[in-house]
Amino acid sequence: MSKIFITGGAGYVGAVLTPSLLSKGHEITVLDLMLYGDKVLKVNPKLKIIKGDIRDRKLLKESIKDQDVVIHLACISNDPSFELNPTLGKSINLDAFEPLVEEAKKGKVKKFIYASSSSVYGIKKEKNVSEEMSLEPLTDYSKFKAECENILLKYNSNDFTTTVLRPATVCGYSPRQRLDLVVNIFTNLAYNKRKISVIGGKQLRPNINIHDMVKIYEEIILAPQSKISGQIFNVGHHNHSVLQLANIVKNVVGEDVKLEFIETNDHRSYHISSSKIKKILGFETKRSIDEAVLELKIAFEKKLLTNSMLDEKYFNVKTMNNINLK
Repeated sequence: MSKIFITGGAGYVGAVLTPSLLSKGHEITVLDLMLYGDKVLKVNPKLKIIKGDIRDRKLLKESIKDQDVVIHLACISNDPSFELNPTLGKSINLDAFEPLVEEAKKGKVKKFIYASSSSVYGIKKEKNVSEEMSLEPLTDYSKFKAECENILLKYNSNDFTTTVLRPATVCGYSPRQRLDLVVNIFTNLAYNKRKISVIGGKQLRPNINIHDMVKIYEEIILAPQSKISGQIFNVGHHNHSVLQLANIVKNVVGEDVKLEFIETNDHRSYHISSSKIKKILGFETKRSIDEAVLELKIAFEKKLLTNSMLDEKYFNVKTMNNINLK
């Protein structure tokens, strides 16, 4: 079993990943600002929670020593949240990154796994966007993700294995729920308003069920160095169109749900290929988008997601707008 250090371990993906890794016997240390509440992770004798900032180098140095694996999830997520305060976004998403990598390497960490984003590709005309293609990020959020990839891979060595993941948009239920991601947005609207607003519809949007996202981190923790050292992997499920996603949600939530179409000039579309990760690690997604929607529907039925249309905790941009993080 490994000692695993997770930045952002109480975030949307982290809140599902952390308990899953604990259930497999790993010892976990989570470093998180807890902007969305500190009751997300349950008490566990093998879990240490540090409420802190990844920009605090002294804290990093003290807490990262003697860890086997670092999984770096912490960042100001999505473009709207980032654009609220670009200086803050840069300080967390880019400036704090290299010091984190340096402290991990000095602290004898063996593996460093970085959550980048498939948005680093920008908009491609190619039908299948693979890891070899050029990066054309369109926003500072995406540009800094790409810069961090380059920084991390520089540090790759025989005793420090670095791996970059470029995930599709994650969907499904988490104890730290986000309702500002396309499938989750549609499910919230369908369940509570019985109507989904579809902007455009033909644009392709790759998505991945949150449980598959967790599974790939677990696979990389166990993977031999020879297969993951210095590697970059796309991680996605099917590349559905926005309209197909809306119809999946309608089919799961209820046939009475209406689709409202809104025209758009934004026809950005992208389609990532996950064939490399299948070829090298044998990894294929097992959970469908339908299952992610069903989990969310059940969460609504069980009243786990109260006031979901208005409560700022479900929407990163609303939370970031109301806190005074500097």
